[in-house]
Amino acid sequence: MELVSVDAIEAAADRIAGVAVRTPLLPCPWADPDRPLWLKPENLQPIGAFKIRGAFNAIARLDDARRGRGVVAYSSGNHAQAVAYAAKVFGIEAWIVVPVDTPSVKVEATRAHGAEVILSAVGEREVVAAEVVQRTGATLIPPFDHVDVIAGQGTIGLEIVADLAADLVLVPVSGGGLISGVAVAIKAKSPSTQVWAVEPELAADTAASLAAGELTPWSVADRNRTIADGLRSQPSALTFAHQRSLVDGIVTVGEDEIRQAVTTIARNARLIAEPSGAVATAAYLFHGDELPRGKTVAVISGGNMDPELARELLV
Repeated sequence: MELVSVDAIEAAADRIAGVAVRTPLLPCPWADPDRPLWLKPENLQPIGAFKIRGAFNAIARLDDARRGRGVVAYSSGNHAQAVAYAAKVFGIEAWIVVPVDTPSVKVEATRAHGAEVILSAVGEREVVAAEVVQRTGATLIPPFDHVDVIAGQGTIGLEIVADLAADLVLVPVSGGGLISGVAVAIKAKSPSTQVWAVEPELAADTAASLAAGELTPWSVADRNRTIADGLRSQPSALTFAHQRSLVDGIVTVGEDEIRQAVTTIARNARLIAEPSGAVATAAYLFHGDELPRGKTVAVISGGNMDPELARELLV
């Protein structure tokens, strides 16, 4: 299977400039001095998560006729907001399918960007989205299984390499679009830098798949146990091919570790990270013995946390 090229990622960087924020690397003076840590705060994006990069790049790549018919997306929340935001920028219609258990803060933010939100039963979002595409003639922008989405997410990797000669980059993984793009960019620009995936123990289908050497599906019920609601998807054949070729390792983190990482990021870095966005930092904090040493970057993939959960974790 052909992987996304670094040339495609560099083209995406030009395309999304001025829409996606070029987020900084934030040094963490509170980290282990023998393992210096920098945070890549994608929670600072206009929609509060990295997804704006891939969504905008994919919509920008459509020809005028297709784009004019609007776009459809399915998402647990952050990709929903990203597609809605990008559609607003282009002045086109957007229909977004989200599961009924999606945090209300993400649903409300998606509606606020002008998209029509359609609630689906848990595990049925892809089916409902296909029905909307059939009804409207709009184009589906999937959350990760798309070369233009992967290329957009890969711009994070370009920025990391430009800002720091890192030894290790830790990236949250679920559907795999983020780590696929980041790994392509980093391995092309800094081959000695290791890229590791981080995943919740309760949704560790990627770890199981990499160990088995083939996709190993987990049930929706199993994956939905984790507090990290943005990491409940599983890789596609396309994203798994990228991970098998380019990712150096994977670590799984527990639910209490995720919760503690959210708190640590808030108190020490003054940043709000949703549980999905905190898993890379959780790996650094609690699984250092499993990871390569050296200058480390942890990607905070998003900060759209349900208010009730925020009150629980950030008191």
